[in-house]
Amino acid sequence: MMQFKNPKLRLVPPLFDSDLTGVIMDLDHLRKKVLSGTTPPHIFFQIKNIFHIIESIGSARIEGNHTTLVEYIDSKIAPSPSTETEQIIEIRNMESALDFIDKNIDDTSINRIFLSELHKQVVGELTAEGSKNPGEYRQKEVRIAGATHLPPDYAQVSLFMEELFDFINHDDPPQFDLLKTAIAHHRFAWIHPFDNGNGRTVRLLTYAMLVKQGFKVRLDRIINPTAVFCSDRDKYYKKLARADMGDEEGILSWCEYVLAGLKTKINKVDRLANYNYLLEKVLKPTITFSIDRKHITDIEAKILNVAIEKKEGFKNADLKRVFPKRVPADISRLIRSLKESRMLAALPNNKRKYTINFDNNYLLRGVLFALDNEGFLPVHEDLQ
Repeated sequence: MMQFKNPKLRLVPPLFDSDLTGVIMDLDHLRKKVLSGTTPPHIFFQIKNIFHIIESIGSARIEGNHTTLVEYIDSKIAPSPSTETEQIIEIRNMESALDFIDKNIDDTSINRIFLSELHKQVVGELTAEGSKNPGEYRQKEVRIAGATHLPPDYAQVSLFMEELFDFINHDDPPQFDLLKTAIAHHRFAWIHPFDNGNGRTVRLLTYAMLVKQGFKVRLDRIINPTAVFCSDRDKYYKKLARADMGDEEGILSWCEYVLAGLKTKINKVDRLANYNYLLEKVLKPTITFSIDRKHITDIEAKILNVAIEKKEGFKNADLKRVFPKRVPADISRLIRSLKESRMLAALPNNKRKYTINFDNNYLLRGVLFALDNEGFLPVHEDLQ
């Protein structure tokens, strides 16, 4: 076990000609870049919700949760007492915490109150992966399984956390925002302030800092920083351990690992804001997948294909060309059936127009299958 030592919490500027500087400049450009996205909001936000699921499962897996995507999706589609396991609740808690960040981060300071609320959401209703004192700093010594780092004495945690909050909220030039995010992630893990749930909470903190810094998720961008870490869990821990030594080389290596991975993920996910890409690579394959697995009928598939072709929503009359021999009452019945199965939804601003809905129904498996084929899932899964 490595003896505790207290490396100074500080910004470590990289050399101007380093790869890390180039990554920071590229990410800063992405932060300021306005995406001319063509994916309509009612579809984009469903995709964003799916990435929250992916983010939540990925973060839980780093801590040893073995729930598969299929198992979690099935628990959402058809909840029952048998699916309400601790591992499912752990992932659901992460989803709720991400939603909490999205709704509140603009008007909230990243401070002890905010962090305590995140921790409470992470460990709520859990036993093995829960906490004896949700939202409160630990009152005992801890050791991190599989790590050489020995976290500081519990009596020092409050002081170290106040130092961390001061570091996060200090008014530095914006070019240091991303370095600050990576360094804060490591420092939180180094302090290990809670009795349990530290890994899940620090990954939420990283997400919150990125959104706070301008990587907005409400309009046209999706970010999933946990994908950087969960695709290679061992590498994540090795990079953290190297930074624990406190020297500049280790800290900069950690920062480059985090930020280079983030840049790759953002560039990839930004493609989903282009509706033509989303249509051809995700939505059409979703319907094909769903027919092949008999999740939907051929008639339902024809209606759903109209729904994705008419990205701004379709009306009853738009189905007349697909079903020329059917009377309007039959078409209304077909639409009503798909609404009841949650595969169609009325547009919020026009109840007479409908759009595809793949949130919490069997279409979701097809969307995940298509996203996996395009390399969007950090770890490949069998979604057949």
